[in-house]
Amino acid sequence: MRVDEFDFDLPAELIAQAPPAVRGESRLLHLPAHALAGRDLWFRDLPQMLRTGDLLVVNNTRVVKARLIARKESGGGAEVLVERPLAGSRFLALVRASHAPREGTVLVFADGSRARVVGRRDAFFELELDADHALEDLLRVHGRLPLPPYIRREADAGDDTRYQTVYAAREGAVAAPTAGLHFDAAMLDRLAAQGVALGQLTLHVGAGTFQPVRVAHVGAHVMHPERVQVGAALCAAVAAARAAGGRVVAVGTTCVRALESAGASGELVPFDGDTRLFIHPGYRFRVVDALITNFHLPRSTLLMLVAAFAGTGRVLAAYRHAVAQGYRFFSYGDAMLLERAAP
Repeated sequence: MRVDEFDFDLPAELIAQAPPAVRGESRLLHLPAHALAGRDLWFRDLPQMLRTGDLLVVNNTRVVKARLIARKESGGGAEVLVERPLAGSRFLALVRASHAPREGTVLVFADGSRARVVGRRDAFFELELDADHALEDLLRVHGRLPLPPYIRREADAGDDTRYQTVYAAREGAVAAPTAGLHFDAAMLDRLAAQGVALGQLTLHVGAGTFQPVRVAHVGAHVMHPERVQVGAALCAAVAAARAAGGRVVAVGTTCVRALESAGASGELVPFDGDTRLFIHPGYRFRVVDALITNFHLPRSTLLMLVAAFAGTGRVLAAYRHAVAQGYRFFSYGDAMLLERAAP
């Protein structure tokens, strides 16, 4: 398949620049397993779509204030988006500047600390912070919340809360698992009261999620690695839901990739490590039965995953419907509930 087969027209005014006034006051497009068209609902209607015995799986990662403003020691500004710490005082990051920094370039941060470019890994730079400073302290004091590039404003105090899920617990992401932003405590309590179990995993969303697909053919794309932890308790919860006739409902594409990575052998087992799993049409799902997700960028790997889950033609038709009906797109936008059709 060609990447341009996953293109669609999206008016700029439909790209949500802020969350709804109240968490969860979003629209929900429901795409049942065998329906040709979706149903227009509200996110508060979600409990009607789930049933006793279902297992709702969420990603409990927490977004780090990973965006740093720097200047080159030789002159010129730079913006650093920290991907992950490495051994010692080294870390991996995206660096945006007027000219890509070369090996040996020194970046100076607001506290006077310096980081030297020591190598490159694809789109990422490997930097080494001077020995007198710690990356954790630098981010805690000077880091900024890294809102996605399609949100055309600086992060404010409201984003500190609204760009985190209510169950965020484990720091490590540079982008939120945005399908989870719709849930508040009242919704989770309501689902629990009707017998929907809750399971948790961790996938630390990496800076590579903002990188465009730069190849013409889908199969030529290589995914960036992201850190995943799927524990034994969640594996047992999935088995219990299956035994009771319930479904595994993933909240977001991050949960899909994590669960399917842990189930790659055909059996869901604990998983702790990096995944590069690229799910696109033709993939055979082993774990996930239903998916709650936001609307994704044209030509993105996330749109390809959703198309693999519910069918390319059906998903693109649903996107056209969402555009026509004025749904809000991307991180702070509205949601979809897709049910996987049997192969």
